[in-house]
Amino acid sequence: MRFSRRRASVHGAVVVVTGGARGIGAKTAELFSARGATVWIGDVDAEVATATAAGIPRCRSARLDVTQRSSWDRFVADVLSESGRVDILVNNAGVMPLGAFDAEPEATTDLILDVNVRGVLNGMRAVIPSMVTRGRGHVVNVASMAGMIPIPGMVTYNASKFAALGASLAARREYAGTGVTVSAVLPSAVRTELTSGIPLGNGLPTVDPDEIAHAILKTIRTHAARTSVPGWVAPGWALVDALVPEALQRAVRARINDRRALTQLDAQGRSAYRQRLDRQAKAHATQSDSKETQ
Repeated sequence: MRFSRRRASVHGAVVVVTGGARGIGAKTAELFSARGATVWIGDVDAEVATATAAGIPRCRSARLDVTQRSSWDRFVADVLSESGRVDILVNNAGVMPLGAFDAEPEATTDLILDVNVRGVLNGMRAVIPSMVTRGRGHVVNVASMAGMIPIPGMVTYNASKFAALGASLAARREYAGTGVTVSAVLPSAVRTELTSGIPLGNGLPTVDPDEIAHAILKTIRTHAARTSVPGWVAPGWALVDALVPEALQRAVRARINDRRALTQLDAQGRSAYRQRLDRQAKAHATQSDSKETQ
């Protein structure tokens, strides 16, 4: 195996991508495979993941509910049984319900926090110990610019992505010197199913999933603590937040209508994703209730 930081070569590496059935995860699996890696897709939508993996060379899939440690244990056991190790983990699985905070069902709140936060923590716990034992490994947590920029209509999602970024930076410090690095990638608005029905542009720049995949791959070389996509967004926002008075920020936000997630959602355009999230939230709530009664 060549796992070269200098050339960002992942030829022969074993890579796990969560939420890999669609969107950013699928594009990341394609890119790593094209560079010679063996890729494992983990996704709660096992049938879609199987179909995605079938179209990618050296790619396998298995069902993975990132919110459950037992599911991680089974998934990692499958990877180790067939591929022997995990060199790179891409914690990409995420959900993004939108709407008024005070109208958000508790089941939706639980789903957002469990997938976007607990899923990241579970993934790191599942693979980092063996990476430390081998003295090498790389974890990429796909957070979001919503982990730095607060946006109306995304209160719980914002909270989850702030947490994902914080967990990434803390884990990076905790495992410094072990040979294991942790990086966070922070996409701007991405043209995937997660943003369906949302008027994009006129504010945060929009990007395609393959741009995020290339940023993830780039961290193999740079091992940067955080990488925004586009690259100027995170440092630009940090400068604005530090220097621009809140009153002026509010005026600019009003001009570009930063409340679009509350006022301009296309319900029909977002209905397929909303229905899938509702099914996932109900299944997750049932699973949680079952665990509590055991």
